[in-house]
Amino acid sequence: MTDQASPIAREEEIQKLLIGEFPFLQDKVRVQRPRRIFATTDAQSFEPVFKFAIQKLGFTILCTITGLDNAATLGFIYHLARQDGITLNIQFDVPKENPVIKTVTRYFSCAEIYEREVIDLLGAKVDGLEEGIRYPLPDNWPKGTYPLRKDWKENT
Repeated sequence: MTDQASPIAREEEIQKLLIGEFPFLQDKVRVQRPRRIFATTDAQSFEPVFKFAIQKLGFTILCTITGLDNAATLGFIYHLARQDGITLNIQFDVPKENPVIKTVTRYFSCAEIYEREVIDLLGAKVDGLEEGIRYPLPDNWPKGTYPLRKDWKENT
C-alpha cells in the first residue's frame, strides 16, 4: 500500500483554507470532482475571497468570466486556475434591475474582454472599467438590448 494522498486531497485542503479564512463559506464551497472547486458568495464578499484565492492559494490564471441570467438576478462565475490544473469557480449574483459588479482588471488585465462581454450581452455595469470599444456586439447594436437575457426578443 502506498502512502499517496487521494487525488482530491489538495482540493479539500483548498476548501478548508477558504472556509477557515471565510467562515460564511461553510456549506458554500464544494469539490465537484478532482481539480474542480466551486464556491458561492455574495457580491460584497466576492473581492476578498477572489483576492485571497489569488494571493494566498495560488490561483494566478483567470480563465474566463461567465455571465448567467437567473431570472431575477444576473450571476457571474469567475473561473480561476493554478499551475497544477486545479480550478476554482467563484460565483455570486446581483439584482437584475441594477447589475453592478466591480472590475477585476487590477488583478488580471485580460479580464477587460470578459467584462466587456457581460456588459454587451447581459447589460451588466462594471464599476471601474474604463470606457472602451463594444465587444462582441457591433457598434450599431441597439442600446439597452441584451441578447443573453432570457427576456430578450429579437427585433425582426
